[in-house]
Amino acid sequence: MATRHLIGLDIGSKYVRAVEIACNKKAIAICNVRQEEVPDQNSLRDVLSNIFSTTKFKTKRVVTAVSGRSVIVRYITMPIMSVDELNNAIKMEASKYIPFEIQDVVLDCQKLQQGGSVEGGSTGLSENEMRVLLVAVKKNVIEEHIALLEALGLTPDIIDVDAFALGNAFELRSMMNTTPESQNKVIALVDIGASKTNINILDNTTSQFTREIYMAGNDFTDAISKKLGIDLAQAEAIKKDPGSKAEEVKEAISGIIDDLCHEIRLSFDYFENQFDKPIEQLYFSGGAVYMAGLQDLFERALEKKPLIWNPTEFIPVESEDINPEELKHHAPQLAIAVGLAARVRKD
Repeated sequence: MATRHLIGLDIGSKYVRAVEIACNKKAIAICNVRQEEVPDQNSLRDVLSNIFSTTKFKTKRVVTAVSGRSVIVRYITMPIMSVDELNNAIKMEASKYIPFEIQDVVLDCQKLQQGGSVEGGSTGLSENEMRVLLVAVKKNVIEEHIALLEALGLTPDIIDVDAFALGNAFELRSMMNTTPESQNKVIALVDIGASKTNINILDNTTSQFTREIYMAGNDFTDAISKKLGIDLAQAEAIKKDPGSKAEEVKEAISGIIDDLCHEIRLSFDYFENQFDKPIEQLYFSGGAVYMAGLQDLFERALEKKPLIWNPTEFIPVESEDINPEELKHHAPQLAIAVGLAARVRKD
């Protein structure tokens, strides 16, 4: 079986992250990792061009993701039917849940589970019902995304959604771990980026709830800037390395943390009430997770200990250009890119 290569390309508001994964019948490995800051959105194309002209990627096939208010994700209940029947029925059903004209969106759906009793909790479904994942993305968002990639000579294989990429990264990590610590458990993945926080709640690797919260790292930076009376660049530097100002930084961001944790708790409560299952473990990733004191603040607010996880931890690296220590340090920021590249397993 030939080795397949795929690049997971996470185009964020502040950073572009690219992870190339190789896969064949016997093994899977990381063969390229690249991260570059985006000064502003006007420079995005130049940043992407630089990444792909200076990195020795072995393929031009990429998987990227979309997010934001033009992306609608719903978990809906429908009568049990075949895949073909579902595909025919979904347009009619989608109109009930999507605040856009159906002709203006790209639709996709996937059956998640059927009703009936299950061990450890309730599906919330009767025996003749099934839960379906419905995703709708505005066509113009997809078209602009594809046009950007093709202009760079890239081949966009799949356009995913950030929260699902996060789940795929965790699923790959669990698969590669010989002693998976989260098997058959309900876990919450929380990825804190620059402009938004993604939540994906998995029940035995199946996504049961996703949400985007529009509070994240930039809000921490803004709060520090205002509290200390400094510009955003200085605030960003102090956020990463507060030194003697650690207590002032913690005080500056405490209100933002409270608001973010309140939204996270609402999401957890909704899931636990609907499925009658507790969230057993909480995993954090994203560019903001290494901020000094953040874990302690979240643990106090959420009454759960958040674990910062490494999506590359059990994946072999096949490149002398990748520094293992640097990869380990930056790995929590790569969760979405790894999850996008993990699609190579399903080629």
